[in-house]
Amino acid sequence: MQTGSLDTIYRALGDPSRRAMLQRLADAQSLTVSELAAPLPLAMPTVLKHLDVLERAALVSRHKSGRTVSVTLQPAALAEALAWLQRTETFWTGRLDRLALVVAPARPSGPSTPEEEPP
Repeated sequence: MQTGSLDTIYRALGDPSRRAMLQRLADAQSLTVSELAAPLPLAMPTVLKHLDVLERAALVSRHKSGRTVSVTLQPAALAEALAWLQRTETFWTGRLDRLALVVAPARPSGPSTPEEEPP
């Protein structure tokens, strides 16, 4: 299975309706398109367009059996996005920790309110 590019994955995750679909699939493993669409305030053509975006990002797969189309979550693309976030977090955590060390000595050590300052 080929995962989507990070840009495509994050673009797909940027929409709340698509995130809701992914959450439902995470809870249920596999749903028909109708089951997936039922709680959403969207018309079926809109749901299908959202599913196209999720499928292009390799976040879901669709399987047709007769007249029923089932949708299944594909976690590999989410794992790829999470791995990128974790690498980025490591980078920024180190930078922010070093910044805190530089800024910390510049903070005043005396009273913080004017009423508490000695005359």
